[in-house]
Amino acid sequence: MGLLPKTIYKTMRILKFGGTSVGSPERMKKLLDIINPAEEQIVVLSAVSGTTNSLVEISAKLLKEDKQAALSLINALNQKYNEFVIELLPEGDFRAQGQEVVNYHFNFLETLVNDLFTPIEEKVVLAQGELLSTTLYHIYLKSIGIPSVLLPALDFMKTDEDNEPDVPYTTRHLQPILDQNKGNKLFITQGFICRNSFGEVDNLRRGGSDYTASLIGAAILAEEVQIWTDIDGMHNNDPRIVKGTKPISQLSFDEAAELAYFGAKILHPQSVFPAQKYKIPVRLLNTMEPTAAGTLITNDSEKGKIKSIAAKDGITAIKIHSSRMLLAYGFLRRVFEIFERYKTPIDMITTSEVAVSVTVDFTDNLDKIIEELHDFGSVEVDTDQSIVCVVGDFSAEKHGYAARVLDSIKHIPVRMISYGGSSYNISLLINTTDKTEALKSLHNRLFE
Repeated sequence: MGLLPKTIYKTMRILKFGGTSVGSPERMKKLLDIINPAEEQIVVLSAVSGTTNSLVEISAKLLKEDKQAALSLINALNQKYNEFVIELLPEGDFRAQGQEVVNYHFNFLETLVNDLFTPIEEKVVLAQGELLSTTLYHIYLKSIGIPSVLLPALDFMKTDEDNEPDVPYTTRHLQPILDQNKGNKLFITQGFICRNSFGEVDNLRRGGSDYTASLIGAAILAEEVQIWTDIDGMHNNDPRIVKGTKPISQLSFDEAAELAYFGAKILHPQSVFPAQKYKIPVRLLNTMEPTAAGTLITNDSEKGKIKSIAAKDGITAIKIHSSRMLLAYGFLRRVFEIFERYKTPIDMITTSEVAVSVTVDFTDNLDKIIEELHDFGSVEVDTDQSIVCVVGDFSAEKHGYAARVLDSIKHIPVRMISYGGSSYNISLLINTTDKTEALKSLHNRLFE
């Protein structure tokens, strides 16, 4: 399980707020409707909404050596932050501190315009958003008399040689900082950013700030991780497509990861893995409705229920038909090795005596993959597909649930079915043009 902290922070909660939650000075101030300074909390903040996109644009211009365009984008973003500081902080010393922070970060960005710019510097540029949001919020709290400690994530968040987060490292380096600040209850830190195994500034990419919150919760064995977004928990269907969806009160980690992987945008599937491993409950909550119950994710799974439906677009199906497959051991291994060689994950798989079908959503190397697959036999490719995933209790002893799912979409052509790989999921591959009808039909049959 890795290194456990000497001190277990069982009363500490980890609260993560995304870009929209800190997207304006007004929103930033309203965080105190949720954050209770009298309780032990580590608050993980994303960059102010829109900032990371701007920093990505700036990096792209610098990589192309379009210095004038990069400088123009830097100045435009700088002006937004100048206005942000005026609205957030009262006139006087605190506003001066905020302006000094903004000047420091944007002067740094300007120095990069005339320097050699590589992907290493790009990661440093992307880190500026979180460094700005957390420091400005720390100054705001000081300005209204609320004590807090600013924790530099770059001092304790690290990935290993495989670019995987190093939880024991976080435990070893975060705990002494918390111990040095005993008596303080409120800590502010950056989401998303970290150092890599070489000590360079990097980021967590997958799951971003959610991942940070889960990793911190695991590293100190916190009481709970709370992910605050602009929706009241994970819903039982896509509310953008289906009317009358409802938040799910409780999910298991496996169910939540399955839904997140297959399209539920509220959470990245890998972001909950550290919390799952160290048995830290995760709660999804709504900053716009702080009193809403949201969704609680734990190791427990409610039996006898279908929980939710999610859909993932941009899927390509590949069918390999080969008479040589019959009774040929090692066939599937050789097929999978091709996808592994081109670093292309497989979502679904079905097999028969003479054929195997798989789906992928990463198609950068699709032509090369298909060329190699032709060595095994004929290859068919279908694009513009969607995976519809139904999550719930599909254990072997449950009768009729799979039949209800299939009966709900009997009028829709189904390209592939994946069932039995786990006891909580049935996945269906359909044409993307049929997705809306499938989601509505499944909702009416399973929940209405």
